[in-house]
Amino acid sequence: MSGKVKQRSSANAADSATQSVNEKILRECHSLYTDPENGLIKIAESLGLTLLAPRKKINVLLIGNHSAGKSSFINWYVEEHVQKTGVAIETQGFSFVTSGRKRESLTGNATLHLYPHFEPLRQIEGVTDYLTTEISTSKQKRFSLVTFVDTPGLVDGDMKYPFDVNKAILWLGDLADLIFIFFDPIGQALCKRTLNIVEELNTKHAERIRFYLSKADEAGHESDRQRVMMQIVQELCKRPGLNRTGFDMPTIYVPSMNQKASRCANQIEEVCKDIEKTINQTIQTTLNSLERDCDQIAVLVEDKLKKDSVTSSDNLRARFRGAMFGFLGMLIPLILLATFLISTQHKMMKGLVEENILAALSVYLGPLARAWQSIPSDYSLYVLGGILGIALLMLLIAKFASRLVCYKPSALI
Repeated sequence: MSGKVKQRSSANAADSATQSVNEKILRECHSLYTDPENGLIKIAESLGLTLLAPRKKINVLLIGNHSAGKSSFINWYVEEHVQKTGVAIETQGFSFVTSGRKRESLTGNATLHLYPHFEPLRQIEGVTDYLTTEISTSKQKRFSLVTFVDTPGLVDGDMKYPFDVNKAILWLGDLADLIFIFFDPIGQALCKRTLNIVEELNTKHAERIRFYLSKADEAGHESDRQRVMMQIVQELCKRPGLNRTGFDMPTIYVPSMNQKASRCANQIEEVCKDIEKTINQTIQTTLNSLERDCDQIAVLVEDKLKKDSVTSSDNLRARFRGAMFGFLGMLIPLILLATFLISTQHKMMKGLVEENILAALSVYLGPLARAWQSIPSDYSLYVLGGILGIALLMLLIAKFASRLVCYKPSALI
């Protein structure tokens, strides 16, 4: 057993040694939320608050026509051939590409277990069968902090998908931190399905969307490339939702696939900078969320402590009231019994109690004894019943007055 523990600790130490500072920050923040004993999520649940753990990676959604270079870009970024590439439609479903400790390929159900926040995808009929995950051990660039979501190549016409591809992409767009739209020189912006999806995403997440002219090295000479970009921009401007100021569409291509030695300016490094910038923003957002959630928990804990203090005071007063009424309820029958015995059974009391004690009781209880003797014998039972009723009433009042406030303090407190 000790050998296994040593191996595990050494493996964790090796992993932490290869992690970047940003990766360590995100993982530490995530562990602060998900710790099974003292995590923020568990503490918040005990306080009646629901928190969500921050993600350890950003999600980058890639959208485009078929053969637009989405899979090729992922392979270039990862520096490993994890996605199939080709002129035909290679990506028929949604493929998640992420980093891990060993190279693996997962199917639909395993993918949803790995990404619980994607669980609602099950509600879209047919999607689960077309979900895959490619786990790579690559540590290139910032891949350890990125999860790429490769979408099916979009086409018009009679092409039918086995699921509602528009609905699935729009739902994934809500969770994505970055949305890359790839237009290639061949397909350009002529696919209505692509433009419809992009236009709808742009209405909600315009700040996340980035447009790129992929495979720019295949556009021919500079004049041809400019015409291609003008045609793409013209098609985009026809859509009111995409006609915006500050439009930018860098030209990118995978350097290793530039067989024609094109002199086209390759701005693919700008994509990496966008990803790195988003990672830094995500770290800031995560830290801000951590601070906000901690403040919220602190306020709830303070409120619970105040309520607990008030409840403790109320319970103490309730106990005191109950004790007083209970004491009176017990004292009245005892006084009644002592008065009755002194006034009617004086000789018997002499045999049970010393004379000095009996004399003291006679002095203190004398007025009550005389009052008892002044009551006509016909009414003595009624008076006795009334006094016992008052005593019983006192005991009942004591029972209800001593009820504690039903407040259960949090397990945290």
